[in-house]
This record gives sequence, C-alpha cells and structure tokens, in this order.
Amino acid sequence: MADRAMDLSGVPKEVRDQLAELDLELSEGDITQKGYEKKRSRLLTPYIPHITSVELSLPDVQLTPGHSAEPSPSPEAPGPSTSSAPRSHRGHRSGGTRDDRYRSDIHTELVQAALAKHKEEKMGLPMPTKRRSAFVQSPVENCTPPDTSSASEDEGSLRRQAALSVALAQSLQSPEYWINRSLQGSSTSSSASSTLSHGEPKIQPQPQPSTAIVDVLAHLRIENSVPPDVTSSSSRLDLPPAVKGMSRGQSRCSMLDNTADGVPVNSRVSTKIQQLLNTLKRPKRPPLSEFFLDDSEEIVEVQQPDPNTPKPEGRQIIPVKGEPLGVVSNWPPALQASLARWGATQAKSPALSVLDITGKPLYTLTYGKLWSRSLKLAYTLLNKLGTKAEPVLKPGDRVALVYPNSDPGMLWVAFYGCLLAEVIPVPIEVPLSRQDSGSQQIGFLLGSCGVGLALTSEVCLKGLPKTPNGEIMQFKGWPRMKWVVTDTKYLTKPSKDWQPHIPTANTDTAYIEYKATKEGTVMGVAVSKISMLTHCQALTQACNYCEGETLVNVLDCKKDMGLWHGVLTSVMNRIHTISVPYAVMKACPMSWVQRVHIHKARVALVKCRDLHWAMMAHREQKDTNLSSIRMLIVADGANPWSVSSCDAFLNVFQAYGLKPEVICPCASSAEALTVAIRRPGARGAPLPARAILSMAGLSHGVIRVNTEDKNSALTVQDVGHVMPGALMCIVKPDGPPQLCKTDEIGEIVLNSRAGGTMYYGLPGVTKNTFEVIPVNQAGAPIGEIAFTRTGLLGFVGPGSLVFVVGKIEGLLSVSGRRHNADDLVATALAVEPVKTVYRGRIAVFSVTAFYDERIVVVAEQRPDASEEDSFQWMSRVLQAIDSIHQVGLYCLALVPANTLPKTPLGGIHICETKQNFLDGNLHPCNILLCPHTCVTNLPKPRQKQPVGVGPASIMVGNLVAGKRMAQAVGRELGVVEDQDLIRKHQFLSEALQWRAQTDPDHVLYVLLNAKGVAVCTSTCLQLHKRAEKITAALMEKGGLNTGDNVVLLYPPGIDLIAAFYGCLYAGVVPVTVRPPHPQNLTATLPTVRMIIDVSKAACILTTQPLMRILRSREAAASVNIKTWPTIIDTDDLPRKRPPQIYKPPTAEMLAYLDFSVSTTGMLTGVKMSHAAVSTLCRSIKLQCELYSSRQIAICLDPYCGLGFVLWCLSSVYSGHQSILIPPLELESSLPVWLSTLSQYKIRDTFCSYSVMELCTKGLGTQTEMLKARGLNLSCVRSCVVIAEERPRLLLTQSFSKLFKDLGLSPRAVSTAFGSRVNLALCMQGTAGPDPSTVYVDMKSLRHDRVRLVERGAPQSLPLMESGTILPGVRVIIVNPETRGPLGDSHLGEIWVSSAHSASGYYTIYNEESLQADHFNTTLSFGEPQTLWARTGCLGFVKRTELLDSTGDLHDALFVVGSLDETLELRGLRYHPIDIETSVSRTHRSIAESAVFTWTNLLVVVAELSGSEQEALDLVPLVTNVVLEEHHLIVGVVVIVDPGVIPINSRGEKQRMHLRDSFLADQLDPIYVAYNM
Repeated sequence: MADRAMDLSGVPKEVRDQLAELDLELSEGDITQKGYEKKRSRLLTPYIPHITSVELSLPDVQLTPGHSAEPSPSPEAPGPSTSSAPRSHRGHRSGGTRDDRYRSDIHTELVQAALAKHKEEKMGLPMPTKRRSAFVQSPVENCTPPDTSSASEDEGSLRRQAALSVALAQSLQSPEYWINRSLQGSSTSSSASSTLSHGEPKIQPQPQPSTAIVDVLAHLRIENSVPPDVTSSSSRLDLPPAVKGMSRGQSRCSMLDNTADGVPVNSRVSTKIQQLLNTLKRPKRPPLSEFFLDDSEEIVEVQQPDPNTPKPEGRQIIPVKGEPLGVVSNWPPALQASLARWGATQAKSPALSVLDITGKPLYTLTYGKLWSRSLKLAYTLLNKLGTKAEPVLKPGDRVALVYPNSDPGMLWVAFYGCLLAEVIPVPIEVPLSRQDSGSQQIGFLLGSCGVGLALTSEVCLKGLPKTPNGEIMQFKGWPRMKWVVTDTKYLTKPSKDWQPHIPTANTDTAYIEYKATKEGTVMGVAVSKISMLTHCQALTQACNYCEGETLVNVLDCKKDMGLWHGVLTSVMNRIHTISVPYAVMKACPMSWVQRVHIHKARVALVKCRDLHWAMMAHREQKDTNLSSIRMLIVADGANPWSVSSCDAFLNVFQAYGLKPEVICPCASSAEALTVAIRRPGARGAPLPARAILSMAGLSHGVIRVNTEDKNSALTVQDVGHVMPGALMCIVKPDGPPQLCKTDEIGEIVLNSRAGGTMYYGLPGVTKNTFEVIPVNQAGAPIGEIAFTRTGLLGFVGPGSLVFVVGKIEGLLSVSGRRHNADDLVATALAVEPVKTVYRGRIAVFSVTAFYDERIVVVAEQRPDASEEDSFQWMSRVLQAIDSIHQVGLYCLALVPANTLPKTPLGGIHICETKQNFLDGNLHPCNILLCPHTCVTNLPKPRQKQPVGVGPASIMVGNLVAGKRMAQAVGRELGVVEDQDLIRKHQFLSEALQWRAQTDPDHVLYVLLNAKGVAVCTSTCLQLHKRAEKITAALMEKGGLNTGDNVVLLYPPGIDLIAAFYGCLYAGVVPVTVRPPHPQNLTATLPTVRMIIDVSKAACILTTQPLMRILRSREAAASVNIKTWPTIIDTDDLPRKRPPQIYKPPTAEMLAYLDFSVSTTGMLTGVKMSHAAVSTLCRSIKLQCELYSSRQIAICLDPYCGLGFVLWCLSSVYSGHQSILIPPLELESSLPVWLSTLSQYKIRDTFCSYSVMELCTKGLGTQTEMLKARGLNLSCVRSCVVIAEERPRLLLTQSFSKLFKDLGLSPRAVSTAFGSRVNLALCMQGTAGPDPSTVYVDMKSLRHDRVRLVERGAPQSLPLMESGTILPGVRVIIVNPETRGPLGDSHLGEIWVSSAHSASGYYTIYNEESLQADHFNTTLSFGEPQTLWARTGCLGFVKRTELLDSTGDLHDALFVVGSLDETLELRGLRYHPIDIETSVSRTHRSIAESAVFTWTNLLVVVAELSGSEQEALDLVPLVTNVVLEEHHLIVGVVVIVDPGVIPINSRGEKQRMHLRDSFLADQLDPIYVAYNM
C-alpha cells in the first residue's frame, strides 16, 4: 500500500503510538492482515495528501438509447460498436440455455469490479491432479447442449466479453503462474522447516537448493503431467520402507531431500501441498474471537454478534389493504356457469388457439366446442365408467389430468369436464420414465390426494413407458392407477334429460394445484370453488379484462399464472387465448411476439426467459408491431433479476411500438395464488421507482439503500399493489409470525377469499401455512383473521408498492446471515461463463456440515471447456461471491452437459441435484471444495497442559488418585515338576528330539493346498530327520560360526519349519523372511535385501525356484545380486546326519530373530531368547488347552509375531497337530479354510484379519451354496484373529453374522493382541469369560480420556476386549509422558511385564538407551523394582462384572491403537482407523481408505471400487464426513485404484509407505483434490 512507505515524521505522536500498537497486534496474530490494513489507513487518511488508490475504480457506465447499461472496458480498448457487434454474431445462436433470468449487465459490471480488486490478493489455488484416462468427455456431437440451455453467445455476453477480457486478463493468470508465485513467494527452506515444525518434530531442516532450482524442479514436475505407472499386479505386500530407520526412537532420515527412490519431494504433489498451505495462511474472514473451551465438551465456536450489524429501526408495519373487490351485476355465480353461458350464447366465439411445433396455428377451439366436449366428458365420467349401481367416480373424488404441454385443448376440456362432473381435477406432469425426476414425489401427491384415476389423451397414453406385456408401467412411488382416454371419439353424448349440476360457488374444493417444496416433497394446494371464482374476479378487476379480448399465453396451463389467467379468468371473460407451448418456444423463440403482432393481442403472459429469448432471436423485422399490447404480464417479475430482462426487452422492442408502462411484473405463490400485480400505468406517466438495496443489509434481513459500496447492490423493481379484496402483512420468516418493522425484510402473508384453502390430505402442514395469525412485538395476536404464508420474502415500499427480494425456498442461512440462491446464481453467471458453463443450468443449495449451512454451487460444463478454463472459472466465482456477498462457498462442482436432473419444464430440479450430491450420485467432472476458508466455527485447538507428577497422583497401595490402579494379570504359569519335562521344555530343539524318540509316528503338521488336499505331512521323526539334513548342509557349505544369523526364505509350508529346527540344531540363529513376489520383484525384493543386510545374515536357506529368482536378471534390476551371502538350496539334500546337535549353554541365548515392518514403515527386528520361546509356548498351551490329541487349523502368514510362533513352534512344544493353510491359497479357492474346519471338525482355529475379510467379502453371498455342500462350522469353539492392533469389531461381527447359518457360534470369534516387544499379551482361551464390548466417547478419546457411554450414543465408538491376558503376563496402563501408573478406565500406554517379552531390538547400532527405554523400563513411582516393556499402544483396563477362571472379577484390556500411528491435529490425538472407518462408510464405492498427515494437512486416500466417473463424487462426501464426525478439515483427497493402499501380512495398512509413494508421485491416482 502506498501509505506503508510514507514518511511518518509529520504524524502526531498519539497516532504514531496507535500505529506501533497496531504493528504489535499484527505481529502477535491478534488481528488479520485485512483488519490491520483497514485500521492503519483509517488512522493515516487525514495526514496523507493523496493515497494512490489500489482498488480499480468502477468502469464508467454509459447508457445508450438502444441498450441497457454496459461496462466500457477501458479507455484503451473501447467496446465493440453497439450496432454492429450483436448483429454479426446473431447468426450462430447456440441451442444452449437461453434462460437468462439472471442476466444483468449492471451486476456483471459489479462482479468484474470485484474480481479486479482481487488482482491485489491472488488466490494460489493448486489445480487438482486428474488421471488422463478418467472422465474422457464424450465427443461434442454426443453432448448436445442441454435443451433449456443458453444462447450463450448472447448479445450481452458478447458485449461483456470485450469488457471482461481486459479486466480478467490482469486479474487471474494460469495455475502455472500461481505455482511460480507461491514458490518464489516463500523462501523454500524456511517454509519447509516451518511447515514441518508441527507435524514431524524429529526432522532436521535441510539446507535447500536456491529458489531458482526449486522453481525449475517444480516446473519439471508440473509439465510432466502423466505420473509414472506403478500399479503393478500385487502392491499389497511389504513395500520397502522408504525411511530406513530401524527403530521407533531413531530419527527418520530427512524426508525433505529424498524419498524412497530419490525423487525430490519438491515434486508435483509437494509443490501443491506447499501452495495449499500458503493459501491457507491467508486470514479467514471472521475475526478469531475468543473461543469457548470447556474441558469435557468441545463447543462449536459461537460467533460473537458483530456490533456493526445493521438492525431494523422502523416502526411496526401496518397491514396493507388492497382496493375493495367491486361487485359487477353480470358476474357468474360459478365459473362453470360462465362456460355454460358462452357455450350457449357465443358458440362461434374462439376460446383457444393451439400452435404446432413450427409455430403455425394447429386448431382453434370455440366456446361452443369447449362446452359440448366438456359436457360429454362430464357425462362419461359420471355414467359410463363402472355400472349404475357401482359408479367408479362420485362427486368430490380426485382425478389426475395427465396431458402434455403441447396439447392445451385436451387439458381445457378435461379440466372443465371435471368441474361439470363435480370431481376434483389434479393436473400433473407427464411421467417420462419410471425413474423420472420427482416422479416419486408426484406419487406422494397422488397418494395424499387419494387419486386412483388418471385422464389422458390417446397420443399421450401411447407415449407412456410400458411393461413388456404392454401395460402402463407402475411408476416409482405411485398408487395403482386406472387410465381413461378422453379423446372425443371415446366420449358419449349425454342423453336429452341429463343436465350437469352447477351449484353456486361454495367452499368445496374445485381443483388441486401441485407445488414442490424446498425439500422436494410435492403437495397439493386445494382451491375451493368460491376461491377460484373470487380469484378470477380479482384478476379481472386488477388487469381490467374485457369481454372478447385476445391473450397470448406462453406459460404452462396446468398451474400458476398460466392456469389462473390462461384457463380460468379467460373463460370467465370470453377471452380468446393463444397458447404458445414450451416446445414451440424452444424451436422458435420469436413465436409469441409474432402471435401478438398477427392477432393484435391486448395481453401477453410471459416469463423473463421468454423476454430474453425473443430479444436474442429478434431480427430487424419490419412486420413486428407490439403497440396493441396494453399489458405484458411478467409472471416471475418477483425474481430480483427480472428487472434487467424487462429493461433489455423494452430497449429492443420500444422501436416496435412496445410502451414502457405496459410491463407488469407480478408476484404469486401456490398457496396464496396471486399476491400482487402492477397495474398498467397511464400513458406518459413516470415509471415506478426502483429500490437499490445493500446486499449486506439484505443478508441481515434489513432494508438499507446502498450508498457506499456499489459492488454489492441489488436493484429490485416493484410488483405493483396488493390484489383487490386482500390484506397483506410482512412477518418474520422464522419463529412466531411477528410483524416486521417497516425497514425489515420478512415473509409476505396474505388474507384473501381468493387464496388456496389447504394442503389436500395433510392437515398438520396446513395449519402452519394457511392459518397464521400475526402477532405484535409483545407477542399478542393482532386480530382474529388468519393469513396464508406466501413463501415470498419482501417489504412494502413507498406508496404501498410491494417489493419481493426472494423466496423462502431459495434462502440459504449461513452463520446467521441469509443469502438468496438466485442472487448467488446471478453473481456466478456474471463471471463470464460463456466458454465454460451453460447459462441457466446452475443449481445453488445449502447442505449442513458441522453445525452450519454450507453453500454448494453445481453447474453444467460445456463439452469443449478445458480443465484450465473450468478451474479458472471456478476460482473466479469463489472470489466474486466472496467479494459481493461476503460468504464463502463450500463446494463448486461442474458436471458434464445434460446430466443435472430436470424439472418437466426444463429447469434444474434443485432438490434432486442436492440429493444426488449428498448420495454421491452427481458424477462431477470438476470439483473444488473450500472447507478451510468457509468453516470458521471449529472449536479452538487444544493447548497441551505441561505434564509433571503432581501431588494428586501419589499412589496409595493399588489406588491412583482415588481410583483402582489399571492393571490386569494372567493366571500363574505354574511350576514344572518332572526333570524329564524340564529337559523337554528348556529348549525347543530338545523338545523335538524328545518327541522323535518317544512318539516318532505322531503327525505334527499337515499342509493343505487350495483344493484342501494334504500335499505334505510331517511326523515328529520326519521333521527331526529333515532338520538334521539341513544342519549337515549348513555345517558343510555355510562355513558358519555358532550364533551367526541365517535367513530362511521359504513359501509357507513344512520346509520352513524343518529349516528353522535345522538352524537350532546347528547353533545358528534363524531369521524368517517372506519370499519376494515373483510378479512384483521391484516392490518386494528390496525389503528382503534390507532384512538380509540389517540382520548381517551369513547365509540364506531357500528352495531352488527362489534361488533362481534371487539370481535372476529381473532381481538385478532392483537390488545388487552379486553381494548375496552364501545361498543354500535345501530341496534335494543328501541323507546326512550332523556330527553333533548344538545345545545352548544358557536359556538366555538367542533362539531366533523376528523381523517385521511396522505400520509406520519401520523395519524392526526383535531378539527372542530360548527362555522366552519356551515360556511363550507354555503360556499358549495353558491358555488354549493344547495337548497331543488336539488338532488346530492355522491360516496365517508364518514369518513374524504370533503367526510364526503358532506355525513353527507351538506344535513341537505341545505336541498337538497343526493343519497349515497358507493364506495365499485362499486367493485361488476362498472356501478352503472354512471347509477344512468343517471336514476335520476343528475346535480351535487361528487366522488373520486379511483372511477373515477375504471370506466375509468373497463368501458372504454364498452361504446357502456352502450349506448345501454340507459345510458345518458348529464344531468350532474358538476362532482367534491374530493381530497387533485394535480389534476390528465390525469385521468380526459381520463374519459371525454371515456364517451363523453354517453353525458358527456367535461366541467363537475373538482376537489376540501382540506387539513388537511382546509377541502375545492376550488371547481368548478356553477358560476365561467371553470378550466384553464397551462404548467410549470419541470426543473424550481425542483428549486422551476414556468416557464410557451407552450403546448408540452419538459419537460413540465400540471397542472389544482383546482377549484374556495370557498366563504369566502382567499388564499395566501408564501415562506415556509422566510414566506414572493410571487408574481404572484411564487411557494410557500399555506396558507389559512377562518372562516371554523379547530381549531387545536387533539393530546395527547398539543403542542401549533405546533398549532400556522399550524393554527394561520402570515406573516413575509405585513399583520401582519391576521391569516393564513398552508396547507403544494406547489402551485402558476396565474391571468388568464377569468372573475369571479363579473366581475373581475379570479385568479386561481394551486396545485403542498404536501411539506411532496417531495423528496429532489441532492439539488432539486421532487414531487413523477411526477416520478411515467414517470414510469407508460414506459411499458404497469406497473399498478401503487410509489417512496420514503431511505438514499438518490431513490427507485421505480412498480406493475406488466403482467406475471412475464416481471418483469426484467422493471428494465432498469424504470431506463432509470427516468434518462432521471428527471436526477436522481434510487438506487433500486422493482417489486411487483398488489395491493401491499397501497392506502387510497381518492385514495392517502401511500408511507411511503410502505417504512416501504419494509424495514421490508414484500412486498414479485417479484424482487428487486439494481442498482450499
């Protein structure tokens, strides 16, 4: 700003002090940049001679006689000459929407000015990344422009284009430009370190290359828009950890320089994230006032009322009275009487002329014909349907009229036929298909009105959708219907003595008009006979109708003004109506003007759209003369944007005799019928004044004349005076119907004999609308008479003129301010949409997200619009709406042409569009979400309290701070008596030898293939012999020393077990490693290589095929194959016995190493001693009651953790038989595991979550077939899921439910829990009570507290106990920061003390401190002598009412999640699984999801199982659900193919690998959306 640089020496001292104070406020963040600039300039204005204006002044407005106001672009580029430009382009009018109700050149100019302002503060929006294959727009010829869409090269838009191109060229450049800006704008190193400082405390900022290089890098990544293809066949295997740290505590190699494959992180993805962060640093609009912070409940930030909010100041409004309804002697006693009169006395007089599709007259119906045909129909309905004794119709029954708009003659006859028969007509739209937009709601209308019979024409009946056997289809939601054709040839002439009964008009219902609510429900407004007649009389008086006039009607005759003027009032006054159907208007927009000219019509009934279309289609026609018109009724004149259409039409057609005073806008509503209409003015009298209102005032419901900011003004024209005989008030739209003040906007309510009487069949809703008694400020009713709500918002201006500024149903209430959907549409359209979207094909609605309404804009995109254009248009719309309406958009979506649901007359079906948006069925091709900028009511981020051991935590006995200490203990392991047993139990190698001697033929292992056939078995002796052969080979070929590490690389099977015992016999330490996947070596071989390097293996034992792979050419591509240690293949070894079998000197010696990649991408190896191994096996034996005669089935990966223990160790120790099913076999034959359980009558089985998920998803639908094959699971007593995570309750429950039909007991399924430091803490055994489930409050969990709630409570999370604590294990819950024990039901880290804990990490660096911290740590107070191992998992212990095997109360352990995995956001702790559960539930096509954070942005990756066109539907759904349920704003949404989220062998997601692949741009996403 200019004033920043000025010399302050001449400024008084107190002003300088205030400025210094302001600077301080800005530096401390107490004030936004915008507020700072504002206050600063206010202080300095008096002292500055001329501050150069930053804001672009509004371009001059020049009014030329032939045109409405138009912006002159700039002095250098004068606008195109007014006469020639429009003409030259008129030839190619596109068939697109000409619905230009919203066009206003004045408004356009404001929008451009607002956008020009934004030039100063550009938004650096990152462009979304879209896979090229996705959304290939179909060729242009298939995407015909939508039928209602626009003559977009309309004159106004062409005039505008020149003006805009200059302003906008300066104001918004391409995204590449923004990306550059954002990179130059922040010095890279500082931004990198500052953004990381929150999320990743462990990373040291690295020195960065100079900005220029970064710039080039970023550009390289941006231009190269096709990401590398890494979607290989099986990506769900352990990917190599990108971060080669070995343990939790080690600092991760800096992620800033390089990720896994050396791709600079300054790649496309990170650049965009950096940009997004820069954008988000801009201050939000509402000042961050003081938040409420309640310790136990987060409270939504309550917006403090702004003291500057305008408030109404006028006096209370006085009801406005219409002129008295005059009494004319010859007015008929009922409307039918008029028809009878004209039919008899003026039979030749024309009643209705209908045009064909080309606009030529098709036929004319005279009053005589109309009367005789209506009479025939009435007679037929009453006498010829059914029998005399049982007629189908009785007077008062409701009948649907189903006629197309192009056939008004048939509709007239049907309508008057029903009136004469005294049945109630319900005109509805013709249903086009079973799923027609809104047909279900029409069904609701027919149901509520009790309609069972439909009248239609023969042509229409033929066109209705039919079932294969030729019957009319049962439409969705419709009651059963009987169809009657009313063509003349099917009608019966009434007998001589039959006369219709025409009573004097009374309060019985005459007809029902349908009305759709904002929510999409269709209701029927009943109009009584007296109301119908009175309304016709009032219209006759207000419009001064004379007998025999001609009226041109362009509106729909079924409802609203088209019905009231064109069908009812016209017959009362013997008017000749010329009906111009919608289809004709589409083909020939000038047709109605030509009809007026040809017939010298006195009155025309149109909408703004028709004015606009005629103006666009108009040629210099000599033979057009509109001087005959005395009244041009504009039916939607109440729309605030109608004023520009009226002006523009007048400008063009004044030259053809159109008089300015004949334009008569009016306001109407389905409930109150006509509310107000402008009467034609006297010739030459001044036209009524217009109101120029402040948008900001309107949003607060207050009328303020706009003076200061021209940008946000709304010009409104009056809709004349209230109807004759009516009384009008303005009441507050919400709450009790309190009268408004004179300067307040409210809902118009009307009392009149000429209004609707009720919603037919819906008494409850009727009361609130048709029986409103307004109250005064004190709340007292102002009188006895009831008013009807019109649904229109407005005020009464000077001279009792009525002004309407919007409709209740278009009202969007955001943060206590009201915005009108139509106003937002108009602003969006003023952003030069010509190239990008179709005019008039825009829907604006609000959705509720996080305790407030949020605005969504959906538009149809042109097939030829480029991604760049669309994105630019979207960002401009954001800025324009932000400037003019001061409201943020939540979501902007562009959908392909012709895909938005339409109403019968071609408009957009808003509620259906909204429903599609909420259901994820919108299928946008471009989308932009801005939750960061428009969600400003999030609770304040939590400040962490400093931790210290306070006096309140002092421990007394087993009580902590007055609560029982949270601990749980398994039963005693007991003492082994027998010496023989001690020998057997001391070392597993000895146990195997002992079994080979004492029970050589006992079968220990059976390995099954996919067909369930035993491909390999092994007895105790066979296993011992095979182990000996391997030992001999190791001693011969390996050249090994005792204690060397040997890698075992085998597929799951008995070879792996034999090799393990072979290593124990040889005195070397086995390390089991999952073999690389032959189809995916690049992803899986580096992990193998890494474990071999980290474990310093001296030798590799493997099979021949795997040995070939290790040495293959393909392997050489991803690792160095020349440096493998010795490889020994164990397939065909000679029969040799080793000279001796090694016996370890002490049980503390290493038995084996257990390596596994944690979910955070860390590779950790733990050391298992012989003592730990035998204690663990003994513990499992006791818990599961395993002994020689038992059989168990195992379907697990045998490479690490408890899976390895059960597969390789447990059987040798306990002597039970293990049936082994490699999980890979399930991929070729899903039922193999379950059929094994059934076939072998297995009582105990162990599996992983991935196996359970495969069965649930794959076999869920086949239970009947499996049952028929004789599969029976009633034998299964326990099915234990082996895991190192929180139990997946949903999965286990659905598994239990699905297979309940096959006899599976609901109590059978349970889980085990292990960790890196202790492979098994819990496992549901035979003796303990069933696992219990509790419900905890998720909000408290984020605050690291446990609050138990009832099932079904909002925000409740079900947690299942992880199984009974194993014998010999003791678990305690500890505060991870103070390391003090916690009380019962408190959340903390789970620590374990047990003889079978691992003895430490196996790392290259012997970090003693880390070993001590994780494996041998002590409590800070309480029990200093016990050594504990830290599991790194959060959980709590809760004492239950159940009894354990010893008769004591049972302590249940609940695991919440891994500490390493948790996300710290807004000062709270989130568990990824909770967010992922919400995300996966949000749409049927989300197969799996994963979340991680990057520089404090939450990134959600969702796998799309549906078609790619659904990809963008997921973006708002995911953003919404995370905001609603977790109070977090998602930064980036990434949609990928199924199988992209890497998963380890335990079925756990590898979120860190995913994060590294994302940042290295290796995911090949379908779509990446950066939320603003």
